[in-house]
Amino acid sequence: MFTDIEPFSGFYIAEDYHQKYNLRQITEVANELYAIYPDPAEFRDSTAAAKLNGYLGGNGDADILNESIDSLGLSEAGRRALLERAQYGLFPVCPVVSP
Repeated sequence: MFTDIEPFSGFYIAEDYHQKYNLRQITEVANELYAIYPDPAEFRDSTAAAKLNGYLGGNGDADILNESIDSLGLSEAGRRALLERAQYGLFPVCPVVSP
């Protein structure tokens, strides 16, 4: 059995309901982002939503989360929900290094 290797022909964005899965599971936080980004494309493309999705998925650095939590635009209840979920443990990710 063989797998054909073909040239890349394009990238397709997944349907909206596949976007930001971890974030969508924590309604307290997700609802705050929906209020800021009511357009599904804006929600999908939001840097804040991407960061929150990563943290809620258990990825990231706890120190960086604590330093940046004020800049994420969350209410006190949203912060609490994020930190409660993050207390289960964040897995460090590789830093992005600019050339």
